[in-house]
Amino acid sequence: MSTGFLSSERDRLARAFAAIASEAGVAVMDVYRSDFETRSKADHSPVSDADERAEVIILEHLTRLLPGVPVVAEEASSRDGFAPKPDGAFLLVDPVDGTREFIQRKGDFTVNIALIEAGLPVAGVVFAPARKEMYFGGASAHRADGFVEGMKLEDGAVLPMLTRAYPAAGLTAVTSSSHLDDRTKAFLATRRIASQTGIGSSLKFCLLAKGAADIYPRFGPTMEWDTAAGQAVLMAAGGCVTTPEGAPFTYGHHGRGYLNGPFIAWGRDPA
Repeated sequence: MSTGFLSSERDRLARAFAAIASEAGVAVMDVYRSDFETRSKADHSPVSDADERAEVIILEHLTRLLPGVPVVAEEASSRDGFAPKPDGAFLLVDPVDGTREFIQRKGDFTVNIALIEAGLPVAGVVFAPARKEMYFGGASAHRADGFVEGMKLEDGAVLPMLTRAYPAAGLTAVTSSSHLDDRTKAFLATRRIASQTGIGSSLKFCLLAKGAADIYPRFGPTMEWDTAAGQAVLMAAGGCVTTPEGAPFTYGHHGRGYLNGPFIAWGRDPA
């Protein structure tokens, strides 16, 4: 993929995003471990202090890291009722992806940051602080297990990630734990699926990226900040994301409020 960001710069930014996510994870876990309350946003989706505190931390760091690059962030967009219309590269931020899992204390929630250029994610981080899992990717993809919020990458064991070849016995599918709809079931029925598992948040992309699953179809609604970081990690690991018709899955759709259409995430080229 040809972009204005060199491979080394994309990897540097992915590592910088990981450091920011680690710091934001401290605020997220402070709330997670407390007797927190939730509120409803204008679209009736839940929000907690974790979302808002983490977003403040992330935005402060991104302003210094990439000055002048617009940021489309979930909570700011919801609170202000609008999001900027980028002309060029921009950032997508979801301070707590999987808020329902956060509220239910399931642990499958993540901190997401991604850089978008020419409609595609070129660097991103997905940090799951309750699971102690860090995933990040630019030109290459890496993960760190046992990664506690507030840690630095140099203090942990960072391992490279690649997707796996499709197993002869059939694909392992990963689906949303909260939004498994009939269209997704119908799509999976057309494929040779050996096993299927459900999990929350952008961790679904990361299961493909680390070779633990092969396909993630999503026909229900998502927002661009929900998926961009996971797609960045998956693409860096050798995977891809397409529309159901096979076209590239792109970002920056301001006219529809950054609402995603259906997509299929693949560990390798579409099977």
